[in-house]
Amino acid sequence: MDKYNMKSKVRGRSGNPLRYKLGLPQVLLCCTIFFLAGYYGSNSFFQEEEKVIDPLTTEKMVLDHGVTGDNSLSDIPFQVLSWRPRALLYPNFASKKQCEAIIKLARTRLAPSGLALRKGETEDTTKEIRTSSGTFLRADEDKTRSLEEVEEKMARATMVPRGNGEAFNVLRYNLGQKYDCHYDVFDPAEYGPQPSQRMASFLLYLSDVEEGGETMFPFENYQNMNIGYNYKDCVGLKVKPRQGDALLFYSMHPNGTFDKTALHGSCPVIKGEKWVATKWIRNTDKF
Repeated sequence: MDKYNMKSKVRGRSGNPLRYKLGLPQVLLCCTIFFLAGYYGSNSFFQEEEKVIDPLTTEKMVLDHGVTGDNSLSDIPFQVLSWRPRALLYPNFASKKQCEAIIKLARTRLAPSGLALRKGETEDTTKEIRTSSGTFLRADEDKTRSLEEVEEKMARATMVPRGNGEAFNVLRYNLGQKYDCHYDVFDPAEYGPQPSQRMASFLLYLSDVEEGGETMFPFENYQNMNIGYNYKDCVGLKVKPRQGDALLFYSMHPNGTFDKTALHGSCPVIKGEKWVATKWIRNTDKF
């Protein structure tokens, strides 16, 4: 064999197989296959991950509970309306049937709403501050169990035992009726010694209001403070009543001090009628 043929064969045996070229159609086909494999593979992986970590879609997240606990998960949607004061809205918290049952029970017991009087105040000097009518109802007075069901759900939403809540104050505001701005806490300097404080308020709107009747927070985010604010003005953060919605706001900071931005009131009803059930939540079960 001559030298030329030997060199040819050696080069042939040691040649790089990657030197064979693919055409454009083959390259596009390979890229498409790899892309689809990666896409569907990663999508399946993340779907499996969601099944494991999502507490609302898997029974594995339901843990053993104590004597007073629940054996199932609950879902109570809410929206943070403000951090100053801490105010949260719970849409569709109660059903239409529950709201109407509470109104029916309260309607026959209504009387002009009263006020806790400060030193030097009288009923005559304060009668224009709160012009609604209302009544107090305990859950055990309602044979339909609507108040009991709402109260139990409130305890879950707030994580405060039912025993810390006062009886429901069910109120009706007719045309033009309102409640000037005020605080729900009782300053001992103005009201005398207190066994406990209303640290939070839970309002369940029992009816829609065509116009007006909003719950207002004029000092929200420290607005309108120290400017000679008129307590009858309807300004600031306003929450429109809608049947079944609930509003929770805190009158005290986590450290137990009073929150000055929790000043609130009820704007005058301009059109329609407003029904609301208020539960004041105390920081202890003594009141």
